[in-house]
Amino acid sequence: MAGGAAGAGAEGAHGQDGSGGSDGSGKGAAAQADSLLRSRGYLNLLVLAVLLGVPISVASFAFLALANKLEPLLYHDLPRSLGFHETPPWWPLPLLAVGAVVTALCVLFLPGAGGHEPTKGFSPSGSPALAALPSIVLAALATLAFGAVLGPEAPLLALGGGLAAGPFRLLKPGLPEQTYAVLGATGSFAAVSSLLGSPLLGAFLLMEAAGLGGPMLGPVLVPGLLASGIGSLIFIGMGSWTGLGTYSLKLPSVPKAADPTAAEFGWALLVGLVAALLAAGVRWLARWLLRYVERQRLLLTVVLGLLVAGLAIAYAQGSGKSAKDVLYSGESAMGPLLSGASTYSLGALVLLVACKSLAYSASLSAFRGGPIFPSLFIGAAVGTFMSHLPGMPLDAGFATGMGAMSVAMLRLPLTCVLLATLLLGKDGVTVMPLVIVSVVVSYVVTALLSRPAEAAPGDAHAAPA
Repeated sequence: MAGGAAGAGAEGAHGQDGSGGSDGSGKGAAAQADSLLRSRGYLNLLVLAVLLGVPISVASFAFLALANKLEPLLYHDLPRSLGFHETPPWWPLPLLAVGAVVTALCVLFLPGAGGHEPTKGFSPSGSPALAALPSIVLAALATLAFGAVLGPEAPLLALGGGLAAGPFRLLKPGLPEQTYAVLGATGSFAAVSSLLGSPLLGAFLLMEAAGLGGPMLGPVLVPGLLASGIGSLIFIGMGSWTGLGTYSLKLPSVPKAADPTAAEFGWALLVGLVAALLAAGVRWLARWLLRYVERQRLLLTVVLGLLVAGLAIAYAQGSGKSAKDVLYSGESAMGPLLSGASTYSLGALVLLVACKSLAYSASLSAFRGGPIFPSLFIGAAVGTFMSHLPGMPLDAGFATGMGAMSVAMLRLPLTCVLLATLLLGKDGVTVMPLVIVSVVVSYVVTALLSRPAEAAPGDAHAAPA
């Protein structure tokens, strides 16, 4: 059966970390992988990956479409329907207060507590029960659409994993736990297939975060890749059919890159150091706030929501830019930041980084969502600031900042290098050496600054999603 193949694949993946061992154990693992690939159950698993990929991709597309439609509806259309000619400067205050109340109620009273606790870091392991999915979706919508500074990837992973594994937990409760894990991972692959701009990027994200390695990597990864490819096709088809697009992360306009110089390598080192220190501050503040939020969830979630709104208002009034630079995940704001970088003064960029980082910490401690997009945006703002300095072009600063800040928050160096470079298209390949330098520096400094108790993604003690 497909479930048996999934269980065998998952068990083999957990038993092999790719770190070597004796020749006998290596040959045994290779033989196990070969036997699995030739089994009838594995073919059934591939068919199941296709069957799961289609409905999960449709559900994920609907979730992203709803979140993206609610954002302008609440921020622009609702004030106009209430008689305002434009969105008033104070509008983020009631908006985030309502979102905070809904999020807190989901965490307190609904099964699943609204999903993964963001301060525990990014970890795609595990799949929630079907009963937990309503609270995860509702808390995520209250976070994403109402202006909190978190992204959609964590609830998407939970949605995909829950929809894939949940029915099997109900219909076949006696299957090995590894079977549900592989089914959940397959659903997660399908759910995030197009979110990061490429199904391959989503595959790398989940592979690196889960710590997959060794001879069993291929057999366990292939069903997920198949689901990811199917999911990407579904996203493209749904986007074309509805006219809504694919909701993929992309930059519409990228300046042409030149070959890196020695000065740029020096700036890349500094970007990595600055990003690591900034991310350490974000994480520390988020964990410190969480201790108090857990004691008074409803009250302090509202207070922190109002704080996020206040930071956005202060930034808008102080810089003359839109409050939406601070609000929301930052996914849709990265393109305008890159294309309009020359319109941001150094003071405005410093204010943007400070307000967005504080809002990010507050959102991590009280709301529900993922850490990827805000870290990319904050890193891009840091890189844009660095591009005002002599010897650092905008494209290199933008890419190194994204890579350095994202790896400091995610601890996934390969994924973060690919994220930062592939977003720039063919010009990303040119600046990739700079991105690698900034990512490595940020990763090492982050590791040195982290507490020993903090587990990296893929570790046995990593927090479950």
